[in-house]
Amino acid sequence: MTRLLEAPQYEIRGVSLYGFDGMSAFVDFLLPDETVRSGTLVAINAEKMLTAEHDAGLRALLQQAEYKYPDGISIVRSIRKKYPHAAVERIAGADLWEALMARTGQQGTPVFLIGGLQAVLDDTCEKLRRQWNVNIVGAQDGYFAPADRDALFRRVAASGARIVTVALGSPRQELLMRDCRACWPDALYMGVGGTYDVFSGHVKRAPKIWQQLGLEGLYRLIRQPSRLRRQLKLIKYLRYHWRGDL
Repeated sequence: MTRLLEAPQYEIRGVSLYGFDGMSAFVDFLLPDETVRSGTLVAINAEKMLTAEHDAGLRALLQQAEYKYPDGISIVRSIRKKYPHAAVERIAGADLWEALMARTGQQGTPVFLIGGLQAVLDDTCEKLRRQWNVNIVGAQDGYFAPADRDALFRRVAASGARIVTVALGSPRQELLMRDCRACWPDALYMGVGGTYDVFSGHVKRAPKIWQQLGLEGLYRLIRQPSRLRRQLKLIKYLRYHWRGDL
């Protein structure tokens, strides 16, 4: 019997998000009874929310995505403020991806990986097979020509993949997932940003304590001061939060 058939949704600034009290509940929802839900899975943080305000293309992509979830601590706090009784925890996209890969390894679910440098992708595939026995039915690095997209979509469809994870950065990964779904709708698509880099050990993630405190963004800023201008834009979202304009 499926543990979780439905899940609560919460609306923040016009974006409807699923909320869960922990990782296992979300994974059970996405992979009920050893099956896989079809659709697109998109992590939502304050930066993506702000970008969607003036980027009509991204806004449309978010509206079309079936499974949006709060990856950023700011979004989680906004949900808790607007819905005081909501039992919602932050689900980091990188952690969700690992949890899904671990479960698919147990179930033998076919997985297709897209994105990253070839060396990063190779290391990611090798580690997934070694660590969780993931059934990888195809892989493509992120450096392919636009003219090769249709051939890639045909490869995904021919592979029979039920989960397709795409590491191209936003909004490129959302655009590719949208177009690939038109060719192969029978899969769960997940945009994962720089997750392959971290998982394969090519990039260092914030220490656990920073993750638990919701300070991964600050950790990246300390290590990459060039991100400051980008982070300053988030002050606008803080104003939304404190005014209750949610």
